[in-house]
Amino acid sequence: MKLLRVGTAGAERPALLDRNGTLRDLSGLVADIDGDLLADASALARVREAAQTPDVLPPLDASGLRVGPPVGRIGKIVCIGLNYHDHAAETGASIPEEPILFFKAPDTVVGPEDTVLVPRGSRKTDWEVELAVVIGRTARYLDSAEEALGHVAGYATAHDVSEREFQIERGGTWDKGKNCETFNPLGPWLVTADEIPDPQALPLKLWVNGELKQDGTTADQIFPVGEVVRYLSHFMTLYPGDVINTGTPAGVAMGHPDPKPFLRAGDVVELEVEGLGRQRQELKDA
Repeated sequence: MKLLRVGTAGAERPALLDRNGTLRDLSGLVADIDGDLLADASALARVREAAQTPDVLPPLDASGLRVGPPVGRIGKIVCIGLNYHDHAAETGASIPEEPILFFKAPDTVVGPEDTVLVPRGSRKTDWEVELAVVIGRTARYLDSAEEALGHVAGYATAHDVSEREFQIERGGTWDKGKNCETFNPLGPWLVTADEIPDPQALPLKLWVNGELKQDGTTADQIFPVGEVVRYLSHFMTLYPGDVINTGTPAGVAMGHPDPKPFLRAGDVVELEVEGLGRQRQELKDA
């Protein structure tokens, strides 16, 4: 299923994109697309049944309708740094022996076509297309990657926008360069895990002003999705609705030769993960 949330920011309603590409209203069936729904097998079964006979769901006019983040009330966003062999190589970093972790606050999340704000004083705002994993079952101390994949509700396209000077040159942790307002566009869809048989076989691409900058595949991940979820479950409890950004392939601005083409107001970024939908953001000054 392709689940999404549509409407003005803070007032989104749940929807479904049916097999014919028609947008359908789910608000008569479920309250929201969130951790409560993803953890409720009976509610998900009702949605799946409706998806098989979508004519029972009212159609929505998609023209002019904002698409919001596909998951509401996100508990936490855990991010994996340097998780692609080619990205580690372009930054001159050693291959990490264990996953590198940092966090993004849920309030960084915006819709897939919402404006991204270049922070005040920023000189090095950068792009990163990523595969996002959405948790569907509470995960604690999982034993294997295979078991971990059974705790995944679905997948989405994520844009891990980063300010490299704040992240790397200003001391402390990476979080300062990762948590600026609007720095995590998510969506358009949450695609349920049953539609993605192999999360390690997904192409990812990103364009800036129409020029292809990133062209990678999740097959190049250092720590695959199942291992990431298993690993995290030994350091924190993962709850339904939590999101994991699993890293970015090569091609970020930071990896280019000088002068590096960092983002500025007026730039347009487009990105996609195959099967998970496409994003488009215009950048403006904060």
